[in-house]
Amino acid sequence: MIFLELVLQNFGPYAGRQVINLDPRIDQDNIRPIILLGGMNGGGKTTLMDAIRLALYGQRAQCSTRGNLSYNDFLTQCVNSQADPINKTRIELVFEHIEDDKPIQYRVVRTWEKNPKDGKDSLGILGKDETWPVDSLATIWDEYIENILPLGISNLFLFDGEQVKELAEQETPPAVVVDAINGLLGLELADKLAVDLEILVNRKKKETADKQDLAKLEELENRLAEQLQKENNKQKELEKLETDLKDLKIQYDEALNKYISEGGKLAAERSQLDTQKENQVQNAENIRKSLRELAEDVLPLALIPNLLSQIQTQGEKELKFQQMQLAKDLLIARDQRLLNLLNQLNLELEKINSIQNFLVEDIDKLYAVNSSTETTWLNADEESLTLLDNLVYRLQIAKNTANAKILELQNYEEQILTIDRQIQTAAAPEAYAELQQAREKAEREWNKANSNVEFLKRNLLELQATIEKTKKELTNYTSDSLKYQSTEHLINAVTKVQATLKIFREKLTLRKLNKLEEEVKNCFLYLLHKSDLVHRIAIDAQTFSISLYDLKGKPVPKNRLSAGEKQLLAIAFLWGLAKVSGKRLPVAIDTPLGRLDSSHRNNLVERYFPAASHQVILLSTDTEIAKKEVELLRENEAIAREYLLQYNSGKRETTIKDGYFW
Repeated sequence: MIFLELVLQNFGPYAGRQVINLDPRIDQDNIRPIILLGGMNGGGKTTLMDAIRLALYGQRAQCSTRGNLSYNDFLTQCVNSQADPINKTRIELVFEHIEDDKPIQYRVVRTWEKNPKDGKDSLGILGKDETWPVDSLATIWDEYIENILPLGISNLFLFDGEQVKELAEQETPPAVVVDAINGLLGLELADKLAVDLEILVNRKKKETADKQDLAKLEELENRLAEQLQKENNKQKELEKLETDLKDLKIQYDEALNKYISEGGKLAAERSQLDTQKENQVQNAENIRKSLRELAEDVLPLALIPNLLSQIQTQGEKELKFQQMQLAKDLLIARDQRLLNLLNQLNLELEKINSIQNFLVEDIDKLYAVNSSTETTWLNADEESLTLLDNLVYRLQIAKNTANAKILELQNYEEQILTIDRQIQTAAAPEAYAELQQAREKAEREWNKANSNVEFLKRNLLELQATIEKTKKELTNYTSDSLKYQSTEHLINAVTKVQATLKIFREKLTLRKLNKLEEEVKNCFLYLLHKSDLVHRIAIDAQTFSISLYDLKGKPVPKNRLSAGEKQLLAIAFLWGLAKVSGKRLPVAIDTPLGRLDSSHRNNLVERYFPAASHQVILLSTDTEIAKKEVELLRENEAIAREYLLQYNSGKRETTIKDGYFW
């Protein structure tokens, strides 16, 4: 079987008509197994998988988003929210398989609209040229598709990363995998035959029962029917209560949100806000006090910075002039001592006069160059100027401190303003009381409904136990009391057949499980690329749980495996099951590499994806099959086609385009 084409029209996030070519054949001589579709989370990858399931199985499809919805509600939910109500939602799946040694193509078409009539879709089967419908095939489609891809084993070929994760983490396979194994091994046929034989025996016993036995039998059957009806009623009641519980939870959340948004929470915390405001007001007042203390000291001089600068300059000039005058007096005294010395040396008078004239002129020139023509009005001494410098230094420190205090004060004032706004938005005491009462009422009703649901669940469990007891009583009664000669041969024969079926089932299980164990082991070692870890794999015939053994026959606990190795074991299990089935079917995998490290990812990319089947559809995000992995697949010529699911969050629509992320 090969999927050739998938057409989506107004399905989920896929607006309009969009077509995906799934044919792995590049040409007649070139086949590459992988069809790669990339998309971000929420972009429509799982919807594509659901579309394939829905096209094949219709109402029986095990779609991920259906849950407990009725088929009518599920189909309505699948209609694109932006679609024109006139245009129907449509899914088409074209596939090819072999019939009578010839390739045959069919196009499965399902169409519906919102709130579809009769609660189901319209099914059509078209031939290869799409010009003639195969009406006869549409009427028996469920039986026909069961012969090609049975629903029971479909999860072995159409699965997602969460299924692999669940299978890897649980000691025993989940129910969906157990059902697939039973279908694959043919065990459900033996179980169905055993049930049919039991129905036949009870029917024959009832036909031959006398009036007294028949009355007792009818009483038991009526009681069982009444209990089953009661169970059905309680199930419906439970569904209604659970729906009401969801509505009450929504009402409670709305009341709580309103309580918070309209100030109920702030009102409840008002005393705390008042305390915070008082603290901030006190902090602001402390800052103002510090500023006043600064203003009592040198800070007011900051108003006359130019005058202070002028005083400093004038003081320096006057001090320099005073020092120069003092130096002149010292020089004159020194020159006089020099002249006295020269007179004592009896030098010529003319030379002494020349020296004296030189000294007088030199001092006059020095004084003329450094004398100040400005007015001396400050008359400050050196000590006063030092005090002035200290004052200017203290003033600069005071200005810096004042600026910091002002910024701190502004911060406190902004905090006070914010608290005032919160207090203003808080509800008044009366309104707060109403909001609180509404919230508490909604909470009480929700808790009461929750208790009713739990109580009804317990009653339902008790009723189900009673039903099982009645069934057992009915079985015992028919077995012990209705043994008439006319049916003894049939009953005995059925008993022997049932015993034989049990033995047959056990032997069939063991024979097929042996083959499955070998396939799973080979697949696991091939993926793991580590031949010394596991020598044998055993599968329990009852629970289908997996046990590992080393070369010495000792058990290998699963907790010794890394998370990646457990994932590979789960994939090997699914791969082995698919191989044992003997069916050549496509494999579709959603989110295939979500929880694997790089080494195990490489093993899957290189060894599993190209060999999993003749057609492998991969639905991946950009972090699973990233640039490195996709380039490796391209180098190995494993990819036939690549598509990108581009999701527009504004329009809530996904468009399918050629090409991958890179």
